[in-house]
This record gives sequence, C-alpha cells and structure tokens, in this order.
Amino acid sequence: MAAPALQQPSYLLVNLKADWTNKPLLQRCHELSKIIDDYPAKELHAIFPWLVESVFGSLDGILTGWNLRFLQVRSTEYNIAMDFLDPSSGPMMKLVYKLQAEEYKYEFPVSYLPGPVKSSIQAGVLPDCPLFHNKIQFPMSGLLLLNPFEYYMFNFASSLIAPKNYPPGQHGSCSDSAYFVLVDTYLKYFLPTEGNVPPSPFSDTRGTAASPAPRSPNVPYVGYGGYSTSLLKRHITHQPSVNADPAAQEIWRSETLLQVFVEMWLHHYSLEMYQKLQSPQEPFTPTEEHVLVVRLLVKHLHAFSSSLKPESISSSPSAHSHSSPLEELKRVVVQRFVQQKLYVFLQHCFGHWPLDASFRAVLETWLSYIQPWRYTGEKNNMQADGQNRTVPDKWASFVQENLLMYTKLFQGFLNRAMRTDLVNAKNALMIFRVAKVFVQPNLSEMIQKGEQLFLEPEHAILQRQNRVFLTPSHGGSFLSSRQPMGTDSVFKVKSHVYSLEGQDCQYNLMFGPDLRKTVLKLIQIIAQARQTAKRISDHSTEMASNNSFLSWFGVGSLDHNNTFSGGEMDDLGEGVKKTHEFLDKALDYLCQIFRLNAGQLSQLIVNVASVDNEGASKQLPDCVPSENGLVLTDLGRLQIINGLRRFEIEYQGDPELQPIRSYENAFLVRLMFQISTFINTRLGDHMEALCSRQDILGRLGRHYLSSSSVVAEQRRKSPLTRQMRERPQRVRLSLRVLASYRTLLILLLLYMLFALLSFGVLSSTGLILLVSFLYELLFNFLNEKLKTQ
Repeated sequence: MAAPALQQPSYLLVNLKADWTNKPLLQRCHELSKIIDDYPAKELHAIFPWLVESVFGSLDGILTGWNLRFLQVRSTEYNIAMDFLDPSSGPMMKLVYKLQAEEYKYEFPVSYLPGPVKSSIQAGVLPDCPLFHNKIQFPMSGLLLLNPFEYYMFNFASSLIAPKNYPPGQHGSCSDSAYFVLVDTYLKYFLPTEGNVPPSPFSDTRGTAASPAPRSPNVPYVGYGGYSTSLLKRHITHQPSVNADPAAQEIWRSETLLQVFVEMWLHHYSLEMYQKLQSPQEPFTPTEEHVLVVRLLVKHLHAFSSSLKPESISSSPSAHSHSSPLEELKRVVVQRFVQQKLYVFLQHCFGHWPLDASFRAVLETWLSYIQPWRYTGEKNNMQADGQNRTVPDKWASFVQENLLMYTKLFQGFLNRAMRTDLVNAKNALMIFRVAKVFVQPNLSEMIQKGEQLFLEPEHAILQRQNRVFLTPSHGGSFLSSRQPMGTDSVFKVKSHVYSLEGQDCQYNLMFGPDLRKTVLKLIQIIAQARQTAKRISDHSTEMASNNSFLSWFGVGSLDHNNTFSGGEMDDLGEGVKKTHEFLDKALDYLCQIFRLNAGQLSQLIVNVASVDNEGASKQLPDCVPSENGLVLTDLGRLQIINGLRRFEIEYQGDPELQPIRSYENAFLVRLMFQISTFINTRLGDHMEALCSRQDILGRLGRHYLSSSSVVAEQRRKSPLTRQMRERPQRVRLSLRVLASYRTLLILLLLYMLFALLSFGVLSSTGLILLVSFLYELLFNFLNEKLKTQ
C-alpha cells in the first residue's frame, strides 16, 4: 500500500496543472485553499515549487505567472490574488508554514542570484550575508537548499527583477499594483512597528527546530557589513540557543525577509568593484519600478527602527541584554543591513541613470533614506512662517554615521544637474526637491559637524593600538548613546567613510572650496536656464498673439521649428511657469545652504543677463572645425542642453524635394515640380545669363529665381561638411509656392474681387501678374536706393 501513497503527489500535481489553464482564478484559488487545508504536508511537498512558479513566474522570465506587477486595484482578480497571498490568513502562507514544520528543502539556482553573490559562491567563497550560510552544497552543485519560507521569499523578491515578456498594452501605476501592495503588506506584517511578529500557526510541538537556528538575545548582530567577519563569530551567530527566548524562534522570519529583500534588490554591485572604479562583469540595470519598491523598503525600515521603545534607548549596556529580539533588530536594522548596499546601489544609479525625468525615482529613494525623521510618526511643530521643519538634535548621530549618504551623493547629484536640461519643469523640480531637503534647519550644521569629526585625529588609537577601522556592522546603533562621545564619535565617522570609500580615499568636503565652486557654477546654469525659459515664454506669447484668422485654414506661420498648436502652447506656458517657480526657490535654498549673500547671487545673475542681452544666445555653440564640419566641444554641448545657444538648422537638400507640408496640396506640389523641371531644363542657360546681368532685369531675375548666393547665405547658418559646402548650385525657377493653400486662398480672394469689378479670368490674371511685377520692381528699386545711401 506504500507505493500508491508515493504516487499520489504526482497525480495531485497533474490534476492541478490540467485545471490551471481551464478554470478562472477564483475557482483555482478556492480549490487550492481546500487542498492545502485537507492534504498532509507530505503530499503538498510536490506541488509547492510548481505553485510558487505559477504565481510569481519562472526565474528566467518565460512564464509570467499572475502578472502581479501589472495587476491593478481596478482588476477583478486583484482581491483574489491578495487574499490568496495574504501573510496572516492566506492559503499560500498556510502552505509555507505547513511545509516548514516538516523541514522540507527546496532548490534555488545560484545562477539567478545577484552578480556579486553568484560570483562569490562560484569562486568557493562564503558570502558575507548569513542568509547563505549552511545552504550551499559542497562540492559545488550550483544550487541553494532553502526551507519553504526562504524559497517562497526568494521567488517573490526575484519576480521584481526577473525579465518578463508581458502582454502588450499592460500598464498602470506601480504603487497600485498587487506586487507593490504585497511588499508593503509583508513588511508591515513581519517587521511590525507595533507589537511583535505573530507566531507561526504551525509551530513544531516536538521540540526540534522547525526554523533556522535562532539567535540568542545576548549575541550581537554580525556579518551584515561589507567585509567578512571572523569564522568564529559566524559560527556562534548561527548556533541554536538552549535558553533562547521563544520570541527569538519567530524573529528568524523577519530577518530572512529583510535579508532576502536587501540581497535580491540591492546587492547587484560589489563594494570592492566600486572602490576600484570597475564595472560589474554582468551589468544590471534597475528599472524605475524596482527603485520605487526599494524606496518603499527604505521608508518602512525607517519607521520600523524609529518605533524602538524609549526604555530600549539607554546608555546602559545592560539594558540591551534584556531587550527583546525584535527590539534589538530595530536598533541595528538600517545601519547594518541596508546602509552599505544601498549606498553602492545609489552610487551606480547616480552615475549610470539616463539624464531624464525618470531619475526622480532614484532621487526620492535617496531623499527618503537621508530623512529618517519623516517616518517617526511624530508631529513636528511647523514654524509660523511655513518654513521647513527643524531636524531634531537626536538625529545628529545618524547624519554623522551616514555622512557619505549626504555629502558624496550630493556631489554626484550636482554633477548630474549640470548636465541636465533645467528648462524642463520636471528636471527643475528635482533641483528644487534636493535644495529643499538640505535647507532644513540644523541639517547643514549636522553635516558640518560630521565632517569636522572625520577631519579630527583619532586620539583613541594611541590607547588602543590593536583597534582597526571596521565596517558599519560593528558600530553602535544610530539610536544608541551607549558609547562615550568624543573619540568614539570620531572613530565611528571615520569607520563609516573608510569602510565605504577605502582607507586611501580622498574625501571632498561638502562645504569646502572645491564644492563651493561647483555650486556657484550650478547657480549660473540655473540663472541661464531661467533666462532661456523667459525667452521661450516670450516667444510662445508672441506666437499666440500673431495667430490670425488664416491660421484656422492652416496657413498661419510657416516656422516649422517653433510653431505650436494652441494646446501645446498652453502646456509650454504652464511648464515654463513651473520652471521659473522651481528654479527661483532652488536658488534661494542653495544660497541659504552654502551661505551665499544676496550680493554674490545678484552679481552672478547680472553677469548671466548681460551675456544674454549681448546676444550670446544667438551665437553658434562652442565648436571646432574639422573635415566633417563643425564638432561640438563639451562647453558647446552644455550650451545646447541648457538652451543658451543653438545651430540654425535648415533643410540642406534640394528645396524642391522637401517633404510635402500640411499646408500644401500634394497633387499641385508634384505638378509644379514637373513644370518647373521642364522649364529649368529648357531655359537654364538663359536664366543663368539673366541673373548674371547687373541691370534692373538682372536684379529681378535674381529675386524671382533661386540664386546660388542665397543658398550659400542660408548654408552659412548651419553646420555642413566640406563636400556639401562646395556643391555647386544652379539658378532655377521654383513654382512650388503655387501649391500652398495660403497662395491659393489669396489668389481666390483676388479673383473674387476682380469678378465683383466685372473683370474676366484672363484680364484678372493679367492684372495680378502686372501688379506683382510692379510691386517687385518698386521693392527692388527701394532696396537698391537704401544700399547705396
């Protein structure tokens, strides 16, 4: 009877696979819920990997699963999926705990781990994160052995970064997707800001460890930094404790969830390669959705760590020995789990993200991390004048122990900002956001204090010769004041900088002279962008006022490069208005942050305005001549990006072969081209002779015919290769103007006018030609008179 029992799981899996594609999601989830409740863990063991893959998709991205990243709130399947995957009462989590109690193991390929972790394991080196300890098979098999909870979380986290071929047309807000909401739900459940983590409903009653070996409350957290800790400490950390607090039996789920999220979402760039300025062997490019989920993680971890009980924030070391495991986790969660990997992740994004508005996701993630006081739940009193809230003094130690997050990344943002089109309202908004954060009262003073501590000598080394700079994993909690101030504060700041930048790093002071010069240069660029925005605003206003009744017929301005429809001009005007507002406030905030007086700011703006008024914007961008024409310099690119100068780009091909415009009749364009080509072929030599004459007939000929001198003058305004400049141009007749709806409308109105005056068609045509000839003759005569005076 044992053999049929062994075959039962395969029959269950086959039946589920057969029904998976034929039944609606609601029915499938209902049947799965019954199966999970009714069947024993031994029979559910076989369907678990298939079910996880069916929900989250395959690791290689071929199977999309339930498309949680595109499942929006308005979808009918949203609530079904959320109920099934709920961490407290969902059938999927019941299945995980049911299998967890039986200590089943599942294989996860090492090849789908982030690059640095994969490289370390393949090289036979144990990764620093304890998450991977005791899970690697030797000799190397390329697989991790995970318990059910770890396997579920690894697949859940991997589904965010796995390449997926989603059906076309699926889109929506990331914050409304089922995946985003599930991440938030799991964080709040397993890392609660109030109370403890709910116990597992399937705890092991036999007394054996159903979960990974719990950490003793007396053993500190180690192994989460960038450098390896000792093997002894690693070993102690993962030994089961006989007298472990029952709460420690449950906190392993919180640690596992946190470590999986950090490793899978942030650990794509190694600290060693960053310090050596090397690129990863397998470059990973995060998406905007990925960064937004990372920001959600950062915000929750700040709220989680800030919920530390006041009695746990004590200067007495003995107080920590009585803290619950969850409280101890709150104390160290940000500094020792997240700081290093997030810093390298953000540094890579700052250096490689495209120079467009999508960078806002990276920017807000950074700003969320450096403002933990926003997520404490405390209601800070606003000043009466509506200025920024004062940063509480208790966060000074956090600022100091995260100094590079403020200073180095601020410098990276300045480098990006100077290469960005600040006339764009979205880019101007990012400048404003950063300036608004750093202008908060007390923040500049805290950063300066941290830099002063870093520059002070480490006096304590004289008394402690065997002490070396350690990683953040060995520093004190940022909420703790156990260690004495002074030398220990100096040591902690130096440890933070040297562990992330290396012992031989050259630290650039945020308020030093070099960065001050960079800020002044940025202020000039901002002022130039304001001038450009003003010109655009004036031009759009002028274009709007010049629109006449004829524009209704499509025969308005013929400026193809600068004309906009009514809606576009409205959007442009609104965008320019926002740009002015954001840049004005950013200028004010930057002056407050770097203590620039009004005189310095006024002088910079006056210099920019004077250059602009002298017509610098109408000059060519800075460039150097070459065989292939003009080549832009770095300064020229900066001038074009910020709209300070531009090339007068014009069509350089045959004017008769330009694309047919919306204000032209396609049939007439082709007909006039054939007629003019026939005339030019037959009478080309005569037209050349006419234009070469110096009398009034020659001047009229050069006016009505396309002269090579006119073409040469046009070509002087646009960058060209030498071959194009030297191409000869022949005089020829162009009749394309007769295909314009504007010309046709004017002729129609003239014929109607002459018809009212009782003129026939032929006489009207003759009169029109005569009037045109006399007008051009008078016009040329007056021009010649003006030139001779």
